[in-house]
Amino acid sequence: MKKPWLEEIEQHLLPELKLSSEQPYNPIIVHQVPKPWQLLGSGNYAAVLTHPNYPDTVVKVYAPGRPGLEEEIEVYKRLGKHPAYSECLHAGDSYLVLRRLTGVTIYNCIRLGIPIPRQVLHDIDEALKYAVSRGLTPHDVHGKNVMLKDGRGLVVDVSDFLKEEYCSMWDDLKRAYDRFYFPWMRRIPFPEVILHMVRRGYRKWKKWFR
Repeated sequence: MKKPWLEEIEQHLLPELKLSSEQPYNPIIVHQVPKPWQLLGSGNYAAVLTHPNYPDTVVKVYAPGRPGLEEEIEVYKRLGKHPAYSECLHAGDSYLVLRRLTGVTIYNCIRLGIPIPRQVLHDIDEALKYAVSRGLTPHDVHGKNVMLKDGRGLVVDVSDFLKEEYCSMWDDLKRAYDRFYFPWMRRIPFPEVILHMVRRGYRKWKKWFR
C-alpha cells in the first residue's frame, strides 16, 4: 500500500506540475504549480515543492532533460543520516522525496540583518569533512545552499557532491566572513541589489584569478 504522500505526488503533483528547461545553462522555468502545493525554490536542474499536509518533507522534481537525479540519489546513499544534511526518503523516476530542512540561508541572514554565529561555519566545516570521509567532494557550497537553524549550521544542497574537482566557494565565503563580517554590521540588513553586486564582483574575481 502506497503512503498517502506518495499517492499525492504521483496522482496530483507530477501530472499537473509544469516545468521546462529552455536553455541548458540557465535555471529551469516553473510554469504551473498545482494547489495546494507550494514552490520553495528552483535551480538549474529541479524545483523544490512542499505540501501543507506533509510539512516535514519536500519533493525535488527534476525538469525534463536535466541530469543529476541518479547522482543525487548516490550522494544521499553515501551521506546516510547526519544532522547537518537532509535525507532521501524515496526516489521516483524524476523526483526525490527529502526530509525538509528549515532555517534561514546565510544569504538571507545577511539580507535581513540576522547575525551569523561562528558556530554555523564550524558545523558546516565538520559536515563537509564528513562528506569527504564518505568519498564525496563538496561542491557549490555557498550562501544560498547553507542555513542557520537554532544557532547551528546546515547544508541544504548536495546535488553536485559527486563532482571530482575542488570547489573554493565555501573557503572563499569563510575568508570573507573573517575579513569583512565585522560585529558592528551583523544586524544591518543589506539590500539585494548590493548582494547581487557582490555576487557579480565575486564571479569576475574568480574568472580573473583562475
